[in-house]
Amino acid sequence: MPFAPRLLFALLLLTPLWAPAAPAPWYYWRSTVDGARVCAQTSPGPGWERDSAVHEGPGCHPRRKVLVVPMR
Repeated sequence: MPFAPRLLFALLLLTPLWAPAAPAPWYYWRSTVDGARVCAQTSPGPGWERDSAVHEGPGCHPRRKVLVVPMR
């Protein structure tokens, strides 16, 4: 009987490893009432529709490209 609680505990510890984690994408949202635009990861609420493609950087800024220059 002591084996079952240990197995359950081990499964609970390993559960987060099965779920992939990634940051939520950012979008511009446009108000259907006055046309205002906001940047958010989720809809601000009723009356808003998505108005752009996915932005990977926070706050709807594009991700910076890094240039690696080898040294001689």
